[in-house]
Amino acid sequence: MELIIKGKNVDISEAVRSYVNRKIGRLSRHIPNLTEGKIELTYEDAKAQEQRYRVQATLICDGTLLRGETKAGDFNTAIDAVADVLYRQIERYKGKLYRSGKKGAVEKAELEPEEEPEGKVVRIKRFPVKPMSEEEAMEQMELLGHDFFIYYDVATDSFSVLYRRKGGDYGIIHPELG
Repeated sequence: MELIIKGKNVDISEAVRSYVNRKIGRLSRHIPNLTEGKIELTYEDAKAQEQRYRVQATLICDGTLLRGETKAGDFNTAIDAVADVLYRQIERYKGKLYRSGKKGAVEKAELEPEEEPEGKVVRIKRFPVKPMSEEEAMEQMELLGHDFFIYYDVATDSFSVLYRRKGGDYGIIHPELG
């Protein structure tokens, strides 16, 4: 697995790079078809000391993305925590592969007992979608009081999802078939 390690607002020491390679690289033992990993280490000026170091990790496994993000008081603690998050996601991913009958990708002996998700689909909604601009979509979302809004974007000629970010700004998702 190839690891791409980037720093944001911080210079990454060789010791931290080595630690990332050791902790995140170890995950490829649990699932051999991991092809690439992107790790971003960020220093933020937060009031709380334990929230200053953020690690975002994205692993690519046969087109499936496994992602984890944590904050801690130092990079090593944050790297350990994100490795734990990714390990749990790998186990869940392996369980889905095994249950779907794609046993060639994962051997049964590798699996650990896993709890099934508790939630289930209890409601399906259908609604007409009219073509609109991003601005119209933002107005509509605000009028409805929702945190996200699905609309047909006239600029891209495709469906899009508008959502509210934590800081109060907006984000847009343009889905693509992959």
